[in-house]
Amino acid sequence: MKIFFTAALIFFTTVPDCLCQELFYTREGRVSFFSEAPLENIEAHNNRGSSVLDAKTGAIEFSVLIKGFMFEKSLMQEHFNENFMESDKYPRAVFKGLILDFEKMDLSKNGTFPIVIQGEMEIREMVEEVIAEGKLIVADGKIRGEALFELTVADFGIQIPGVVRENIARVVEVRVEANFKPLER
Repeated sequence: MKIFFTAALIFFTTVPDCLCQELFYTREGRVSFFSEAPLENIEAHNNRGSSVLDAKTGAIEFSVLIKGFMFEKSLMQEHFNENFMESDKYPRAVFKGLILDFEKMDLSKNGTFPIVIQGEMEIREMVEEVIAEGKLIVADGKIRGEALFELTVADFGIQIPGVVRENIARVVEVRVEANFKPLER
């Protein structure tokens, strides 16, 4: 389930050229995940993702605190943090990657640009290669990034006890959204 936060990292990307900035950031990136299973759907949201985008290279990093995910049911949140994510031991999920073919985009113009993000997701000290599709939306010098991808729970060493195996999907859908602003130095 940690999978979800990482996704967040991947898809918000780069920059309004009109601002002549190279680095953009957010501390309010939104990451959510959804697990559809026969007995129960599980959904959580985190609005505190931090991300930095290098508008010159298309490099992007994203980090989210695991304990920042909020669930509808407090018991789900407790089990998520203690049993599955072990958030005291592994407090963050981190993504580091690149927007592919970034140099071909003209972010000085308003528009929607489809993107592919490739990089490494680290959850619970396990690193997996991740590729996700998304889009950058440029409007009046502002950049918004969105992405949707799937993460496989087992890839990150998350073990699902037999007693709840039917309640948790093996693959989790992760949605990430971020509004970037220039990084002031």
